[in-house]
Amino acid sequence: MTSAAREAFAALHMGKKATMRKTVGESDVYLFAGITGDLGPNHCDEDFMSKTPYKHRIAHGVLAVGFMSTCSTKVIGDLPPAAVVSYGYDKIRFPRPLYIGDTVTVTYEIVERDEKELKTFAKVTCTTQRGDVVAAGTHILKVVE
Repeated sequence: MTSAAREAFAALHMGKKATMRKTVGESDVYLFAGITGDLGPNHCDEDFMSKTPYKHRIAHGVLAVGFMSTCSTKVIGDLPPAAVVSYGYDKIRFPRPLYIGDTVTVTYEIVERDEKELKTFAKVTCTTQRGDVVAAGTHILKVVE
């Protein structure tokens, strides 16, 4: 293992955390819908959603995953020069809706490390101002040699 990779992996220690907070605006949802092509009625048709149990449009779950990614970038921060990449997400779920106008707080914490594979595993949770968990999962970072 190179010294830069060793140093970067060491800096990704157990308990390392990052957070972010953002109010989800209508423009966030429409820009995301336009970029991804997901213009489904759950996200873009208020009249349709008014007749569902949700009553209002909901943000894309994958938009919340994007917020998770922001936190992983914060955790990486100013690590020694080595390639640290997202290796993916496991067990992502969306237990409650994320509504337009909600303020979401994302918490990211490294809870496990694999020294042999140079991977870290983080618990990531997105919670609204009401205390509802709207997205949760495990994020994996990998130091690439």
